[in-house]
Amino acid sequence: MADNDQLTRRDFLKLAGVTGTSVVVAGLGATALGHTSGGATTGHFEAHAEGIAPKPFWVMTIDLTACIGCNYCTYACKASNDTAPNIFWNYVYQQDEADKHRYLPRMCMHCENAPCVEVCPVKATYHREDGLVVMDYDKCIGCRYCEVACPYGARYFNWDANTDPNPYVPAWGTPEIARRPRGVVEKCTFCFQRLDGAAERGLVVGVDLKATPACVNVCPVGARTFGDLYAENSTVAKLVTRRNATQLRPELGTVPRVYYLV
Repeated sequence: MADNDQLTRRDFLKLAGVTGTSVVVAGLGATALGHTSGGATTGHFEAHAEGIAPKPFWVMTIDLTACIGCNYCTYACKASNDTAPNIFWNYVYQQDEADKHRYLPRMCMHCENAPCVEVCPVKATYHREDGLVVMDYDKCIGCRYCEVACPYGARYFNWDANTDPNPYVPAWGTPEIARRPRGVVEKCTFCFQRLDGAAERGLVVGVDLKATPACVNVCPVGARTFGDLYAENSTVAKLVTRRNATQLRPELGTVPRVYYLV
């Protein structure tokens, strides 16, 4: 876990420990949000600017000034997605500073310019139509290129078959998806099983619990918000444009869909 340790130290300095304007993006209009990561832009942002973006643009915001490091998000994720004991789709890093703790939650960033997608030789990692980065476990050959390419340490390889009881069930939720087989890589999916078909079920993503990622629902201090960045009256859009918001390691140009409020 040395790479993750390095990530922790560097990004605490950039996010959790910094309040100036050097690493934040504030007051941007929606069509400018594509330029918050090292000047990167994508066809989706351009399509929205022209009024033709056909799909929701799911994003998550995490308020680092509110996060208390309770790890409820980790526990709910492990229950709902039935991960193995050593696999954490949601992980909360902690750094002790003098008389206080600082916390940095980390999950898959669902990057617009995703290195994991680019390096997969069999296209087992790909972008859905709505832009989320997902896995086709039937195609995955276990080469782990995606794991190495991910700059956020958000991917995990299944070295063994997961046959153990899940200690987070039922206290923190019940499994909603099948366990992944041995020999494949897995990661956070933004709980897309809850997003898909939400409208047909009469649910609003980011508002109704059954149509919102488990980690967002369980947060006791409301540090997480989820929704469509371009939806009318979007809460996530208001937070991104009105708060000091930044993305993790923006200099890489990956254009993450997770915005940290600092």
